[in-house]
Amino acid sequence: MITLNKVIEEELKDPEFRVFYEEEQIKNQVAKLIVELRQKEGLTQEELAQAAHTTQPVIARLEKGTDKRTPSLNLLNKIAHSLGRELFIGFTVLKPAKP
Repeated sequence: MITLNKVIEEELKDPEFRVFYEEEQIKNQVAKLIVELRQKEGLTQEELAQAAHTTQPVIARLEKGTDKRTPSLNLLNKIAHSLGRELFIGFTVLKPAKP
């Protein structure tokens, strides 16, 4: 029996699939975080949208991870501030850098 993890592992050998997969993983992580923080702050999607100067459908698409576009840093920063947070972006070492 083939598992989903085995299929994904095999597909990740394809560089195009890997890029798509990693982008989707990031969008899903952002979506989950926005939902968790919004709910923790007791805000509706509409209230968050108003505070971030965007629309409720934009927030809904972000939270579902269904937006075809990657959210801009500007939008993420507005959402973070609306949730009483600061946007933080960092890099972590995956493998040694090439000289």
